Amino acid sequence: MEALKKFLEFELFHIGEFHLRVLSLVIIFVIFLVTKLILLLIKKTIFSRENSKLDIGASYALFKIIKYLIWVIAIGLILEALGVKLTVLIAGSAALLVGVGLGLQQTFNDILSGIILLSEKSIKIEDVLEIDGDIVKIQSIGLRTSKASNTDDVSIIIPNSLITTNKVINWSHQTTKARFRINVGVAYGSDIDMVIKILEESAHEHPDVSTIDSTEARLVDFGNSSLDFQLLFYSQNIFRISKVKSDIRRSISRKFVSSNITIPFPQMDLHVKSNSTEKTKDDEE
Repeated sequence: MEALKKFLEFELFHIGEFHLRVLSLVIIFVIFLVTKLILLLIKKTIFSRENSKLDIGASYALFKIIKYLIWVIAIGLILEALGVKLTVLIAGSAALLVGVGLGLQQTFNDILSGIILLSEKSIKIEDVLEIDGDIVKIQSIGLRTSKASNTDDVSIIIPNSLITTNKVINWSHQTTKARFRINVGVAYGSDIDMVIKILEESAHEHPDVSTIDSTEARLVDFGNSSLDFQLLFYSQNIFRISKVKSDIRRSISRKFVSSNITIPFPQMDLHVKSNSTEKTKDDEE
């Protein structure tokens, strides 16, 4: 025991009044180990299958908040173990923190936005968002930035303040499916009932179209050169909806061809008057 006590009190080095002993390193290691163990137990509890009240996004947000709080406490205990008085440290660096705060104002804004996102849970993991015209799927929400991937599977790092301060469309916030539209025009004289039947059949045949009873085709307008229709349908494949729309358009095109229904395109007729030429010929005679 005496040998162990001497080993723990052995001084590795000192700078001024600061002394680093083996005991301090042992305490730091124990704090670090206990912190990791606590976080592991909390993570298993939150993400356990029995905890069905929380979805993956809410579970992730809750774990992130708890993780940051526990690490703040752990770092405070580590500093205390090293002999650093937090009250003295904060008071002595107040002026420095003001200067740093002004220089890192945007960073602090992103961090505050991250805390809001994690606590408010308006944006969660796997949510499909529309930001500045881009469709992205949230992969992770950090304290300063969030990671997402677009429809080209390119990773995008988004500052959290961009999500909290700008207008963001969350396609999957309230439901797992959303309604989409496909616009098409056909030539005047086409069978309207046949067109509506083809549009609805093309949507019904696609496996990613859900709630078939809510699929509807409408005649929305009499255009300058076409009868304008709109197909409305629901789908859960929100992130890859452009592929779904493409498949439905291909089916519509094939059915139109087999039914002799044409999709017109704007045309312009040019009429050239030749009165001046005829007058010149008359004058010469």
